[in-house]
Amino acid sequence: MIKELPACPVETTLSLISSRWTVLIIRELLTGTKRFNELKRSINNISQKVLTSNLRNLEENGLIERTVYAEVPPRVEYSLTETGLSLKSILDAMWDWGINYKKSYEEDNA
Repeated sequence: MIKELPACPVETTLSLISSRWTVLIIRELLTGTKRFNELKRSINNISQKVLTSNLRNLEENGLIERTVYAEVPPRVEYSLTETGLSLKSILDAMWDWGINYKKSYEEDNA
């Protein structure tokens, strides 16, 4: 968990979602609740250790919630909190920017 938030709001946001993996986990959870293996399959090249670490950080920072069901075998699901869901507009803006950049790049390199 972040011990002290930076004075700059942009820096605060970056301190929470600056990892490539964090943004991709949030992207996947924007479509709904997922189990660990669903996340691992949908995010290319992420190791189990890195996924676990990022999920713990997201939970500590209040962006996701982890629900454990008392079943055998145990079932664990991850979903975005209201705070996590509020990042949708940021990811939408990143999506739009990426589309425009790719289009410009392809036109410049055609």
